[in-house]
Amino acid sequence: MIIGTRGSALALAQADIVARALQEIGIVTEVRTIKTHGDVVTDRPLHELSNVGGVGAFVREIDEHSLAGDIDIAVHSMKDIPTIRPERLVTAAILKRDPPYDVLITGGGDGNGTSIDDLAAGAVIGTSSLRRRAQLHRFRSDLDIIDLRGNINTRMRKLREGVYDGIILAEAGLVRLGWNIGFERLKIDHFIPSANQGTIAVVTLADSAAGDLVRALDHSQTRIETEIERIVISVLGGGCDVPIGAFAEMVGGDRVRVRAEVLSLNGSQYERVDETIPVEGYVEHAERVGVELQAKGGGALVKEACRY
Repeated sequence: MIIGTRGSALALAQADIVARALQEIGIVTEVRTIKTHGDVVTDRPLHELSNVGGVGAFVREIDEHSLAGDIDIAVHSMKDIPTIRPERLVTAAILKRDPPYDVLITGGGDGNGTSIDDLAAGAVIGTSSLRRRAQLHRFRSDLDIIDLRGNINTRMRKLREGVYDGIILAEAGLVRLGWNIGFERLKIDHFIPSANQGTIAVVTLADSAAGDLVRALDHSQTRIETEIERIVISVLGGGCDVPIGAFAEMVGGDRVRVRAEVLSLNGSQYERVDETIPVEGYVEHAERVGVELQAKGGGALVKEACRY
């Protein structure tokens, strides 16, 4: 079975996680790396490359290889997969979620860093995410937030070289790479993550033999949580990159706590929902939560962000 993936260290680590899981059920795999638009163009902010024709900067080319039959399965960070997908492709498996949190790394990750509360006014923080930028502005309006591109190794190098006083990354990436570095986990109450952050998705052609085999890796709880998050943000729509976070977390086995928010680009305005919905009928309940966030003013913030 041929696995298609980006060639970054993190993407290869994710592909290896899937390959090892498939090996455990007797499936032999081969990894094929694919260079994507997001990998090639590194001189512009990531949000300027995303959602081109409804497809993310790191996904479009891999989708094309899937549709052409060049690869059997594709492995993605699920948060990179747009909500609008080609009809012939399905997310056959969603692996158990890794930590969904954003983390702040300062001091080169040596464990002697500074907390977000104790950063000096004017400290330079790097991130490629509009959501993280807006949330940082809201939490500490005195920080200097600048764009940060490149793979995770490049980002850490720039931090150690002093280009930034701190950088924001996803904790899940550090876990998958096996990096034992110091960081501060940012609280979800203030930094709701991107929808599906911390999850690995396996994409195949619909009704394919590969899809049937890969479904053995699917984690039902994570699928429910991530589907709820995607429904909420899809209701808001927009067709452009927007500072928006969504996080669903199972509580008690039959309920799901849903937290979602939309922010203005500078973080000065935001609308949020925080509700607990039943697992039974979660699709309809998630749609209702999305509509509620939209009606509270989230829809207006999406429209405002799309003007820029």
